[in-house]
Amino acid sequence: MLALLTHRFGLDVADDAVQDALVEALNWAEVPDNPAAWLYTVARNRAVDRVRRDAAAARRLARSAPDLVAAAQQSNGDRDPGGNDEEVPDMIDDAHYSGDEHLRLLLLCCHPALGRDTQVALTLRLVGGLTTAEIAAAFLLPEQTLAQRIVRAKRKIRDAGILLSIPEDLTLRVDALLTVLYLIFNEGYLSRGSTAGARIDLVEEAIRLTITARELLPGNPEVEGLLALELYARARHDTRFRGDELVLLEDQDRTRWDGELIEQANGLLRGALARVRPGPFQTQAVIARHHATARTAADTDWPAIASAYAVLLAMTGGSPVVALNRAVAVSMADGPDAGLRLLSGITGLENYHLYWATRAELSLRAGDADAAADAFARARELATNAAEQQHLDRRIAQLRGQL
Repeated sequence: MLALLTHRFGLDVADDAVQDALVEALNWAEVPDNPAAWLYTVARNRAVDRVRRDAAAARRLARSAPDLVAAAQQSNGDRDPGGNDEEVPDMIDDAHYSGDEHLRLLLLCCHPALGRDTQVALTLRLVGGLTTAEIAAAFLLPEQTLAQRIVRAKRKIRDAGILLSIPEDLTLRVDALLTVLYLIFNEGYLSRGSTAGARIDLVEEAIRLTITARELLPGNPEVEGLLALELYARARHDTRFRGDELVLLEDQDRTRWDGELIEQANGLLRGALARVRPGPFQTQAVIARHHATARTAADTDWPAIASAYAVLLAMTGGSPVVALNRAVAVSMADGPDAGLRLLSGITGLENYHLYWATRAELSLRAGDADAAADAFARARELATNAAEQQHLDRRIAQLRGQL
């Protein structure tokens, strides 16, 4: 709905109109026969009303200060404020119409005029459907900071008159596009919001959009690497939860993993690596493949995974989250003390629950129950996902039973 209305009214007006329609729907006495059509009609009418009000306000301004308005028009190329109030701005560029409104909206949010972090945050909000709180959790930033970033991005798109279109050259937006799809997938894989467990709708949407991106960018190894990574993770979905209980990778029933999806991912990864243009998504897919093809948890090639994480750490400029994952892999290959030494050198994850959960598990394996208890308590304090909270509660209870 947002994508379709953005075509006609522009992003800022469309987003407000959709939100107004959703608020009005809270007053439903009963659900209409076609709720989507009802919402679209109300949102469209709100958008038309907004355009007419803005046009009327512009005409009043023109009458009261014609010299100032004329100067502004000359410098900014604005539309004549005295124009027809029935006119609705046309923000769609039909030259490259693809029929995929979600992808067009995604590419608008990934416009190179926006900064990288802004591109990602705006797309997660408008295309991925994530709340500001969920995006803030994914970025490890305060919610208010993300809210301001999104508002500024929408204003910039509006003021610059950026079109909702498929660009001739997608290469300038590939990195942002893949980052966005990856974060949408991650939020679906294990929600950082209030939703328990996974959000399969986001998982499927990320995969669908990645497939579409691959069609638009044939032969791009990073697109293929991301799609392989998503499919490896999707193949394990049915074994990741037992009711509301989170099941760790080493405890999952591997006989229930989707072998067909794993084979599809293997083929994609082989094709990507054959192009000899390595990148971070291909490297992550290599790591996922080691997990997906190990017949048992004991068969996992942890030294190879640790080496791959070292490569990924260099590719990502020392990402602290990648460093955390590398520490886990090293602990599995060389023992918990080696992992704890690496953890001690990581900064920037003081408010990240998985950092403390990892420190707790490694401390417990190293025989330091007191340090493990403190770290588990901190992880539980920071965790927002219900399934992870329950898992940490169980681990804390198990540890207390051992003391």
